[in-house]
Amino acid sequence: MSVSVSVTVTVTSTVGPFLPRSHRRSTTAVRSNKVSVGPTRLLTKLKQDCATPLPLLHHVADAMSSEMRAGLSSVDGPGLPMIPTYVHTLPSGNEKGLFYALDLGGTNFRVLRVQLGGKDDRVIDVDFDQVAIPHDLMFATSEELFDFIALGLAKFVDKEDSRFHFPPGRKREIGFTFSFPVKQTSIDSGILIKWTKGFAVSGTVGRDVVACLNEALERQGLDMRVSALVNDTVGTLAGAEYYDNDAKVAVILGTGTNACYIEKLSAIPKLQGHVSSSGKMIISTEWGAFSNGLPLTVFDREMDAASINPGHHIFEKTISGMYLGEIVRRVLVNMAEEEGLFGISVPQKLSMPFILGTPDLSAMQQDNSGDLQAVGSLLYDKAGLESNLSERKTVLEVCDTIVKRGGSLAGAGIVGILQKMEEDSKGLIFGKRSVVAIDGGFV
Repeated sequence: MSVSVSVTVTVTSTVGPFLPRSHRRSTTAVRSNKVSVGPTRLLTKLKQDCATPLPLLHHVADAMSSEMRAGLSSVDGPGLPMIPTYVHTLPSGNEKGLFYALDLGGTNFRVLRVQLGGKDDRVIDVDFDQVAIPHDLMFATSEELFDFIALGLAKFVDKEDSRFHFPPGRKREIGFTFSFPVKQTSIDSGILIKWTKGFAVSGTVGRDVVACLNEALERQGLDMRVSALVNDTVGTLAGAEYYDNDAKVAVILGTGTNACYIEKLSAIPKLQGHVSSSGKMIISTEWGAFSNGLPLTVFDREMDAASINPGHHIFEKTISGMYLGEIVRRVLVNMAEEEGLFGISVPQKLSMPFILGTPDLSAMQQDNSGDLQAVGSLLYDKAGLESNLSERKTVLEVCDTIVKRGGSLAGAGIVGILQKMEEDSKGLIFGKRSVVAIDGGFV
């Protein structure tokens, strides 16, 4: 079954609604001034393998709906994980006071404090900081990672000034956005199921991540505790709801990917007996684990085989920022080897995994110059490549092909979620305004 829906897409984030534009992240999108380059055998094959015709997208949407329903029926059964978040209500806009937030969702963590003034004043003031996580900490111990985060948070709290007002005698509380699969048992506790997005931190899987952070805060002597654990999709949905009561779905398209939505408790068989005053709960789909009917290339399969979780999170590996640059790199290496792209030999740096990142794709796609100078400069700086205009156009064709596939599949996934919601509650989506809040560098 398919439904036709009219959707308003709001680009927002866990902390994004409270940030000045200068702090928003760059985006990746298919170029509107499409480049033209003579077809090669490998480029033609790549476009064929990455094609997303409408019947395929309908299949992805239908399969997404079906796997959501299966995941809601049982724990550890077939279908998507469909993790309960134990978040029953979203912001009303009446909230007042000083609030802190910590967002750990990829290769950076972000901290924020915001003074809210309720319906009339909304956001009175805001501070924000972003800290890069050293690559070695992605493979360190749990204590080392959380101590690094707690230290960064402590430094941020020390900079709190007179613009922010906190009642004396109270313990500071923080909302913790943790964007990895957890089995949540309450609003302020959750057991890490597994790491994704390239993380392989030891000693954390099977533990309560809130306890890990609270213990690190104590080691730093920071008088603060975690009062709520959410993933970044829930944070994004809450941020959108703060401004727009028609927000129903949130999607992350960043280092990794996920989506959440508002579900009726009566439609969650695996939570039979759970009571909620609202009769609803936010469900984290963990849709990165989806894999049904996706158009995959040999480069996707090779990258998956070389990943830390082969055979898993295939949807994430085709649409998220962690992997898009690496897929493009593998394509370019193959073209260099098989068709002599860039000359007679493959530059050594181009053979280094993940030497190209999704921000590099974004920078190249924003080059509107006649000679694609920015593309040439980036290829030289990143991979030591001397390139002519024809080669740069080929590179952009490859980038556009991979990015367009990712965007189309993400869109089909969103339709699948809305379709499932409409099937269960006739008239909830169809014919009405529905806001999908989206955050991430792939928007």
